[in-house]
Amino acid sequence: MLTRTRPAPRRSRPTQAVPDVLIYELMDGRPLYYRGYGDVLTGKKTTEEIMGASGLQAFIIQYLLEILFTKVGRQRYHFLTNEIGNHLGKKNNLSGDLYIYERQALAPDKINNQYVDVPPKVAIEVDVKIDLTDEKNADYVHQKTQKLLDWGVEKVIWIFTNSRKVTVAETGQDWITMDWHREISLLDGQLFNIGAYLEQEGIRLEDGENE
Repeated sequence: MLTRTRPAPRRSRPTQAVPDVLIYELMDGRPLYYRGYGDVLTGKKTTEEIMGASGLQAFIIQYLLEILFTKVGRQRYHFLTNEIGNHLGKKNNLSGDLYIYERQALAPDKINNQYVDVPPKVAIEVDVKIDLTDEKNADYVHQKTQKLLDWGVEKVIWIFTNSRKVTVAETGQDWITMDWHREISLLDGQLFNIGAYLEQEGIRLEDGENE
């Protein structure tokens, strides 16, 4: 009589605790970790290596700030960058690359060592900073955009360096995705054209180059 030995049940691998420093945002109480955080946990990369912006990402932010400071001006607005933290409500803390606030809304008494708790007029994001290997994060761009709009942001602009596309979402309008060689509205009638600006600056990107 042939008998078969039942294989021993596989033990689940213990979940490794993730340090708070690797959390990029908190959405509906769920931590969203920096892209590449797994490499930090395994010792392949340092925390600083996964948090820094690429040269291209920083250059695009510089370009937009140049338009804002020289053509729009700071009489009515604050232009905040450097992963500005925003507190939308309980268990919702989102970060941003370049957020434009009306001075009247972001009054002096709102500036402190806490996250900003008033919505910007315009929110600009350059690439996705969180880890997308978790299937729960597959719709992250849409979820974050909608949360910002529901919070009171009038316009959300996503710039994707890998696909060279720009998505613009405005309250009460269809969201539009277009090539970054287009003239796109930024603020107060001022336009930006990332593709043309990079060419003007002599920056040539290889086809398929990642952000």
